[in-house]
Amino acid sequence: MSWSSLIWFEWDTLKAFSWERVYFLYAIPFVPVLFLLRWLFVARFRQKLPVALPSQRLHWSPVGLLRFIPDLLLGSAIVLTLVALARPQRNQQRIVVSSEGIDIVLVLDVSESMLAEDFKPNRLEAAKRVARKFIEGRLQDRIGLVLFAGDAFSLAPLTTDYALLKGLLNEIQPRIVRTPGTAIGSAVAVAVNRMKQSTSKSKVAILISDGDNTAGSLDPQTAAELAQLFKIKLYTILVGREGMVPVPVNGQLQYEQNTIDESTLRHIAETGAGKFYRAPNSHTLLDVFGEIDRLEKSKIEETRFLQTEDFYTNYLRWAVVMLVLWMLIKATFINNVLED
Repeated sequence: MSWSSLIWFEWDTLKAFSWERVYFLYAIPFVPVLFLLRWLFVARFRQKLPVALPSQRLHWSPVGLLRFIPDLLLGSAIVLTLVALARPQRNQQRIVVSSEGIDIVLVLDVSESMLAEDFKPNRLEAAKRVARKFIEGRLQDRIGLVLFAGDAFSLAPLTTDYALLKGLLNEIQPRIVRTPGTAIGSAVAVAVNRMKQSTSKSKVAILISDGDNTAGSLDPQTAAELAQLFKIKLYTILVGREGMVPVPVNGQLQYEQNTIDESTLRHIAETGAGKFYRAPNSHTLLDVFGEIDRLEKSKIEETRFLQTEDFYTNYLRWAVVMLVLWMLIKATFINNVLED
């Protein structure tokens, strides 16, 4: 936009500026005061020539205001100079966010026992709900899904497509893995296989299960040692509570005795340099995922660039224009015409 545009004097334009030396603006109200004092001084001490005129000739005319033009031009030049000295600027901030993501594989038990209803509506649905919330809280992390019962398979590779992951979680149904049992060792091995080629500096597997290893051809401890070899941290979460729990059998709810053996999950978490958690209810399960979320945070770096554009030259040019006009008027016969 041209410096000569009158838009520079609009209130919205002036209000949008940031001022590097705002104290110069505080001097602007004193400019008209100085000119007023000057006019009063001149009026008081100016030499007057008495002239007798008929009363009908003595009347005020707007033309008389023209004698103030030189002072208005000089005052405008001073005000514009003060505005230029205040350095009007516009700042544009650009933020560049870079993050070093973590590779995370969620390993979810989908065996028959996960249908127990000591969690609402059941253990499986509670685990899916908390896993969705966990995924929503991640930023730039690649997340994969592994499901297991008597066998284990990878449902989703490592990806940052969180909408896809949440959609896949919604589609997980009971008996999606038809082989009965709980193959914890096989599940850990599938997770390790997913991440062993990863170049990420931080790799994590989060295993959620409600029982001991009862199936599969690979011992859980051996699988945990493989995870340790590939620098994969193992977090294990044991869901469910001991005692009588409601279990659906042939479409009807029955209470069955539930025993908890936490030794397997505890040992593989220790081997995998992670942590073991007990989650006897949905609230605790949510807290466990919250703690893991805090422990395994992505490294995020934020770089801010501040671009400043100065506009003082626009007002300085206007000040020069006003000053030149004032000098032209004061140095020519026009000044005498205005005075008379």
